[in-house]
Amino acid sequence: MRELLPTIDAWQAEGANVGRAIVIRTFGSAPRPAGAVLATSEDGRIAGSVSGGCVEGAAAEEIQRARETGHSRVIRYGISDEEAWDVGLACGGTIDVLVEPFLPQAARDAAAAAASQPARGSAIVTRLPVDSPPPEHGEHRPGAGATPEPVLTVDTDGTLHGSLGTTAADAALAAAAVDAINRGTSTTVVIEGRQLFIEAYPVRPRLVIVGATEIARSLVAIAGDLGYERIVIDARPAFAASERFPDVEQLINAWPDEAFDAIGLGSNDAVAILSHDPKFDEPAIADAIRRGARYVGAIGSRKTQAERRARLAEGGLTDAEIASVHGPIGLDLGGRAPAETALAIMAEIVAARYGVTGAPRTAEAR
Repeated sequence: MRELLPTIDAWQAEGANVGRAIVIRTFGSAPRPAGAVLATSEDGRIAGSVSGGCVEGAAAEEIQRARETGHSRVIRYGISDEEAWDVGLACGGTIDVLVEPFLPQAARDAAAAAASQPARGSAIVTRLPVDSPPPEHGEHRPGAGATPEPVLTVDTDGTLHGSLGTTAADAALAAAAVDAINRGTSTTVVIEGRQLFIEAYPVRPRLVIVGATEIARSLVAIAGDLGYERIVIDARPAFAASERFPDVEQLINAWPDEAFDAIGLGSNDAVAILSHDPKFDEPAIADAIRRGARYVGAIGSRKTQAERRARLAEGGLTDAEIASVHGPIGLDLGGRAPAETALAIMAEIVAARYGVTGAPRTAEAR
């Protein structure tokens, strides 16, 4: 919802009430992920999307109906919805959408905090109406809805504001929310028989690049389009020059260990080591692993990687730590130009973030 905030704030500044529909669960080849939002003003303006165009009109009508009743409800849209609502998803997937008569203030505040304080993550938790569709994929006819309950919030460190009523339930919710924040994906969970939607506002991911090379110049451009904070580190002043990297958030002329200390490298960071010089690369790899970076990749041929692994083992890294290094860095896309290599690196970083292999989707359909 973060990208809709300027529009929502403008509507509210005019005095317009804002309602929303938000995807809480998907099945099959749904076009938008959980957390996708469609917002509408009471005078009919629309922003955002829950389906890429398939059911936006129907969802907007449901928001207006929710305004009239004051009740939230969950509606399942899919390929069998012709009988119930005369709408369906052209892609053949199914989505569950929470329709809310008014935008929760907690969601607006969380989106604003995520935009202004990228190092601060949070999640808001909505207790879904008791007549919501079941977690498994199946037919569902929505009932009359229910009055919205106050939302709960969870900080990045697992602090829960509010309670589900029991210590065990609160602990389970906090753990699920922290996982959603770390993965950057919203999700629906069931705890003690109640369905809860966790709307994640993750910490802005960081890409830390060691080696201000030509590949790095292309990589920062791609990472910027994907919303990453970008830090480039190089001890060579001629390489780490602002003229070569005018748009990065930080450009640090220092050795990797000094720079890692300065930025507080940690678990939210992906580290791409591109200097192709052992005196920079190998200490940076070891330090990044020990600091718990979520992704560590290093450029170099397979022969270079084998020699590097042997030296890292001599330096005290375990077999598991060495195996965690992505090297040669990037997915095998076949290209060798700097921009093509940068694309392959960024693709692997994104795949690692979401815990997938990066295999072609056509393989899934066979």
